[in-house]
Amino acid sequence: MTTFTPAPLPFDPTSLPGLSEKLLRSHHENNYAGAVKKLNAARTQLNALPADAPGFVLGGLAKSELAFKHSVALHELYFGNLTGGGSEGSTTRALVADHFGGDAAWEARFRALGKCLGGGSGWAILEFDLQEMAPRMYIAGDHTQGLSTGIPLLVLDMYEHSYHMDYGTAAARYIDAFFANVHWEEVDRRTEQAQQIATLLR
Repeated sequence: MTTFTPAPLPFDPTSLPGLSEKLLRSHHENNYAGAVKKLNAARTQLNALPADAPGFVLGGLAKSELAFKHSVALHELYFGNLTGGGSEGSTTRALVADHFGGDAAWEARFRALGKCLGGGSGWAILEFDLQEMAPRMYIAGDHTQGLSTGIPLLVLDMYEHSYHMDYGTAAARYIDAFFANVHWEEVDRRTEQAQQIATLLR
C-alpha cells in the first residue's frame, strides 16, 4: 500500500500577484494536506477489511479512496500549474486554439466553466483525451468525476477554499488572478508528454 506525503508548494507563496500567501498556505496545508491524510486513512482501513466485510462498508471506503486520491492528484496539478513566470504556452495554446476555434475562444470557454462553479464547488479542467486524441474541457463537480482516458493539462480549483479568503464571492476576479499566474511552460510539458503517449497508442 502506497502511503502519500504532502508535496511542498512548488513556488514561493509570497510571489504570486493576486493570490495571497495566507490563502495559498491555507489551501495547501488544510485542504491539500488534509486530502492526503484522509487518503492514507481510507487506504489503511481498506487494507484492514476482512474478506467478508459488508458490501456497503467496502463500497463506502472505495468511493472515499477514489475521492481523496483524485483530490490529491488535482491539487498537485493545480499548484504545479500555478508556479508563474513561464512562457505564453505555445504548444498548448496552439493545440487548443486549433481545436476550439481560436485562442480567445478556448480561454473564454475555460473561464466560463470556472465561473459556472462560482459559489459552489468543483474543478475546471483542460485535458488531452487519449480516446479521441484531442483536447477537451469539462467540469468535475466533485472528486469522483473525471475521464479515465484523459491527461490533465490545465487545472483550475473552483472550490471556495481556493479563493474566498481573498475574493469572497468574486469568483471572476480569482479566475483573472489564476490566469495571470499560470506557468505555461509546465502546462506545455504536460501537453508534450500527452502527445508522446498518444503517438505510442496510434
